[in-house]
This record gives sequence, structure tokens and C-alpha cells, in this order.
Amino acid sequence: MSAGADDARSRELAEALGRVRARIGAAARGAGAPEPTLVAVTKFFPAADVLRLHRLGVRDVGENRDQEAAAKAREVAELLDGPLAWHFIGQLQSNKAKSVVRYASWVHSVDRGSLVTALGKAVRRHREEAAAGQVPAGPCVRQDLTCLVQVSLDAEEHRGGARPEDVVGLAEQIAATEGLRAGGVMAVAPLGAAAGPAFDRLQDLSHRVREVLPAAGAVSAGMSQDLEEAVARGATHVRVGSDILGPRPPVG
Repeated sequence: MSAGADDARSRELAEALGRVRARIGAAARGAGAPEPTLVAVTKFFPAADVLRLHRLGVRDVGENRDQEAAAKAREVAELLDGPLAWHFIGQLQSNKAKSVVRYASWVHSVDRGSLVTALGKAVRRHREEAAAGQVPAGPCVRQDLTCLVQVSLDAEEHRGGARPEDVVGLAEQIAATEGLRAGGVMAVAPLGAAAGPAFDRLQDLSHRVREVLPAAGAVSAGMSQDLEEAVARGATHVRVGSDILGPRPPVG
């Protein structure tokens, strides 16, 4: 795996990362808000880029396909010289829960009760297997898996997410499940609509969740094209891919 600190790709990533961090900082200052955590979305890019980003100070990376994420996590595990948190941000089938809990610290895309049940069961089983020395211990052995309720902000879209009226109940189910921690909410702005009003609705839902679960204050919102709107409306995590890593590489 070639991921030298001074190669051309590292310099390219450093420049792009600097631009994104500057945008986040400016948005936070403009809103009088704390700077959110930057989750660099590395889907479709090689594990070598994960290592490059880590050397550039990135400590949170996001993936939306379990097969790809699990392979990358295994590939870089022995090569990292410090902590790295994996955030699963894509739609998750319940039968993939067993795999995801082996590497992820966060799951941003919990949108139904059956997935909460599957993740809780998977965490408990993973802890048992790790204690018996059957598998390497993932991050959820040391601390509970942080789960965010993904909210659908447009009922006409099919991008995943729970209905707004179901969000508080799902967060309470997460909080009541052994091995899981209710972290807050996540959403993707609707296509073809202004992001700001959508993120206002997400902030309202976050407030409702925090009324019953005060510690569940995370708001995962904003991507390359709309991170400023998200930061201005209280996002604690922004998920940025293309503006850091560039256009999606060809598949094949």
C-alpha cells in the first residue's frame, strides 16, 4: 500500500482538506457556533487514502457500504499510528449488523426498530466473541456503539430515514438497548430543495430528542455542497467526500 506522506496524492488531499476546513471554520465563526467534527467520506477510494488522511490529522472517516468499509478497516488496522473512528453512514441491512459492529464506532443511519434490535444483538455477541478470544476486539467492546436516528426530511424521496413522528421513539429504543448509545439525529437534505429549511426541521427534531434524552445532542448534517447551511444550523458532524477526495474513481 503506497501512502507516503510526501507523495503527490498526499499533497492533493492536504490542499483539499485545508479548503474544506477553512469553509467549516468560516461557517462556524459566522454562526457563532462551535466547529463540527469533520467526517471524511472515503467510499470508493482506497485504503491508502484513509492512511493519507489520517496522517493529515483526520480522525473520523465515513463509509456507506459494509463490504468496502470492513475491508478497509482490516487493511489499515495495523498501519495506523493513532486513533481512527469509522462512521457507517449508508443504508444498513439488519443482516449486516454483525459485520458493522466489528469496526464502526458510529452508525448514522438507524431508521427502524428492527435495525436497533439487530445492532444491539450484534454488539452483545461481538463482545462475547472478543472476550473468548475468537475475534479481534472492535471499538464497541470498549464503549457502546453510538447510533443516530436517520430522519427522512422529504416523504416523497427514497433516500432512507425514519418519519419525523417516529424519531423520538427510535431514539428511546436505542437508549434502552444494551450495547448502544443514543447519539442524536442525522439527515440528508432533500434533492432539489433549499438545504437550510430542511436543516431547520432537523434541528427541531434534535430538540425534541434532547428533551427526553439530553445527552443525545449529535446532529449529523451537511455534505460538500451544503455544509455551510448545516453548520449555521447547529450541525455537530459534517460528512464531506468529493470536496476532499475528488471525483469518484472509475469502477472496474
